[in-house]
Amino acid sequence: MLEFFHGLIFASDAALVALAGGAFLVLAVVALLAERWRNARVRIDRIGWVPWTGVFLFSAVIGAGLMALAIPALLKGG
Repeated sequence: MLEFFHGLIFASDAALVALAGGAFLVLAVVALLAERWRNARVRIDRIGWVPWTGVFLFSAVIGAGLMALAIPALLKGG
């Protein structure tokens, strides 16, 4: 486990931004699946309290933006 953090300490800024973007995109997929699960509920009165559509949109936009910034630098070798 420490080797993973050791690798993050010496990672480039582009790699760290790409990791953050990937984490946001994973969160967006989880929010999308949660929204689909909520729409397929059996009891119509149990809707929950998390705004999954907003979480999805926020996470997808931030994740895509971070990945768009990181990919060119990673391709150059930075």
